[in-house]
Amino acid sequence: MPDDVLLTYVVSFLVFAVFGSFFNVVIYRLPLMMESAWRRECELLLETPGDGKTDSNFNIAIPNSHCPSCKAPIKAWHNIPILSYVLLRGRCANCKTGISLRYPVIELSTALLGVLCLYLFGLGPYGFATAAFCWTLLILTFIDFDHQLLPDQLTLPLMWAGLLLSALSLSPVSLEDAVWGAAAGYMILWSVYWLFKLVTGKDGMGYGDFKLLAALGAWLGWQQLPVIVILSSLVGAIVGSIYLAITKSERNKTIPFGPYLAGAGLITLLWGEWIVDSYLQFAGLR
Repeated sequence: MPDDVLLTYVVSFLVFAVFGSFFNVVIYRLPLMMESAWRRECELLLETPGDGKTDSNFNIAIPNSHCPSCKAPIKAWHNIPILSYVLLRGRCANCKTGISLRYPVIELSTALLGVLCLYLFGLGPYGFATAAFCWTLLILTFIDFDHQLLPDQLTLPLMWAGLLLSALSLSPVSLEDAVWGAAAGYMILWSVYWLFKLVTGKDGMGYGDFKLLAALGAWLGWQQLPVIVILSSLVGAIVGSIYLAITKSERNKTIPFGPYLAGAGLITLLWGEWIVDSYLQFAGLR
């Protein structure tokens, strides 16, 4: 590998790790911003006085980063991705409260996924686009784990971005395949949802799952939807069963499906063609 290309990957890793630090903020604050907006809308609709739990000034940028325990402002060098966690030994510099390991994990994951996409898909528009695709899936995964929520603010732009890339011929997926992928992705889980509800009378999943699979179909094409659905269902069933067994939770406990869809979409982006080819060869169809 030429030195200039290696340097590009190293610089990209460092920059992407900074992006990961920002994504930690998005994961934490976006659901709170949405909840605050819902409260304001309810107050306006019902014409009731506020309960003091809404803050119109709360957003991604305001207030500045601070320790959730002691509220002490976080200094600039404390925000250095990954390294600051190691130097602070995973604790707040002011009150010594433990800091969740997920923060450096997200920063490291963001950097590794970004560099991997550039390595596999090139240092061009599509390489950076696939990096953004993976990062959005990462953010959605953690938000869904925390709140069982897949925000439209992320799933819908993700879908339109996939369609736009195809329309501009920046993606290997044709526009026709992307459009059919988005439509079929939505309709597959929409149909499963209503079939499950007619049979059991219960909601099996949320509408955010439909939109996420539509976004995956827009990026990867309708041909990859079977792989995504099978992978996400298989992994979801295995991990869900293990989770219920370990935590001894009730079987009707709600488990988010978005992370498994996101994981399946990521695997399909990176190794989907290899998976399909391997299966066809194993089945003797190729």
